[in-house]
Amino acid sequence: MGENMIKSMTGFGRGEYSDGKRSITAEIKTVNHRYADITVKMPKRYSFAEERIKAAVKEKMKRGKAEVSIVVENITEDDMSVRLNTLMAGQYMENLRTLKETYGLSGDIDIGLVANMPDVMRTVPEVEDEEQVSLAMENAVAAAAAKLDEMREREGRKLSEDLLMRGELVRETVRKIETRAPMVVKDYTEKLRGRIKELTEDAVDIPEERILVEAAVFADKSNITEELVRLDSHMEQLKKILTSEASPVGKKLDFLVQEMNREANTIGSKANDLEITSLMLEAKSEIEKIREQVQNIE
Repeated sequence: MGENMIKSMTGFGRGEYSDGKRSITAEIKTVNHRYADITVKMPKRYSFAEERIKAAVKEKMKRGKAEVSIVVENITEDDMSVRLNTLMAGQYMENLRTLKETYGLSGDIDIGLVANMPDVMRTVPEVEDEEQVSLAMENAVAAAAAKLDEMREREGRKLSEDLLMRGELVRETVRKIETRAPMVVKDYTEKLRGRIKELTEDAVDIPEERILVEAAVFADKSNITEELVRLDSHMEQLKKILTSEASPVGKKLDFLVQEMNREANTIGSKANDLEITSLMLEAKSEIEKIREQVQNIE
């Protein structure tokens, strides 16, 4: 199998990157989903980088639900700074003096008291260079996405092998049914003759063409040639997509499986024959497994 073949929607990837000021760890976990859905968990103060992070994941993922989580460890102090609010401190001082004079209270207004008043000093995120931080995060995410991609390709290969094997099983069943189908009409014709003989006790001569007309009507009603040809061609199509098309193919395969089911159901309902019915049940159980597996393909 070449590059960019079938990918599973399920996987995990981890990437790290350090730019000297901060070291960043990114983890991406994906599960199946009808379309691309990406959520990012990271410290609020870096939320300006979110769109770029999503874009880095989207490059590798066309379909699926991804959870990206980012941990930032600051190596230097650059990302935080302490702000002193002198206006606020001044107002507190003034109010404390008024309090002291009005009620004749003793005690000094000292630094400990003022510094501990709400909002006099605050630590604020100081992201100096948003571009630099975004780039660092993008690098960590790209590394995680590459790992994720490897895992999804590996899983995709396993899925492909399994699906190809099941497709072949269905085709074998189709061939067995094709061999059996002509016998069904022959058996029916024999049974019909026997039944008529039994009922008339050989007293009446039923014209052979009457029997043949009956047999022809039966043959027409239970003719599944077209359905078998279509089912086989769906299996051929499955093989073609899995071996020669690049991801994403999940939606295409989903549609193909619906078509397989339609033919299988028609064959099952038209076949007036126990052997064909039981062969068809085997085929339907394989198609069901194919349907389940296809849900995980991008």
